[in-house]
Amino acid sequence: MAKLSKRLAKVNSSIDKNKVYSLAEAVSLLKSNSTVKFDETLDVAVKLGVNPQHSDQLVRGVTILPHGTGKTVSVAVFAKGEKAQEAKDAGADIVGAEDLVEQIEKGEINFEKCIATPDMMAVLGRVAKILGPKGLMPNAKLGSVTVNVKDAVKAAKGGQIEFRVEKTGIIHCGLGKLSFSEVALVENTKVLFEALSKAKPTGAKGSYFVKATLSSTMGVGLKIDIASALTK
Repeated sequence: MAKLSKRLAKVNSSIDKNKVYSLAEAVSLLKSNSTVKFDETLDVAVKLGVNPQHSDQLVRGVTILPHGTGKTVSVAVFAKGEKAQEAKDAGADIVGAEDLVEQIEKGEINFEKCIATPDMMAVLGRVAKILGPKGLMPNAKLGSVTVNVKDAVKAAKGGQIEFRVEKTGIIHCGLGKLSFSEVALVENTKVLFEALSKAKPTGAKGSYFVKATLSSTMGVGLKIDIASALTK
């Protein structure tokens, strides 16, 4: 059996892997046990009582973390004319139309989020099979197909995250950097749980929130009391 590093040994000595921590306790422990030389991300894995193979049990949506993600997100906007200028003024990194589609067809995808005006969706259809599997295809239900590109760009830049249940019924999300204050990380986490609660599908039966684990990029996973994440 491989010997634990001194760092991991110290971390393991300060936690109880069988304990269910309150949200605040878990955040505090993860912050205090972070000794790596980079700013770790606080991650959450939430197991939901759904079967994503059934269309009425899919869980997907977006929410805006009040304290942001701590990441710089590159945003591309498909728009023309006034809307293209509106996107540029709002801080979009890439703005284009057919020219941007051609870049994508060549394999040039230099953005992490994609927004489009409704009139551009027919053009975007050419690259749907490229953007779709990468989770980049604009979606009206998620607010990324809109005439209000200004607000969409600001949301994407200002802490908006997308959540989508995996085949195993688990949702993974990053909730900010460990350099954030404990209060900020707790509030970000609660906002996600509130969004997940509102996104509960009609087909979900029984217990919806099964379990949840908080971890940092290089840290251990801590089980959290879901009730503490749902209280305001």
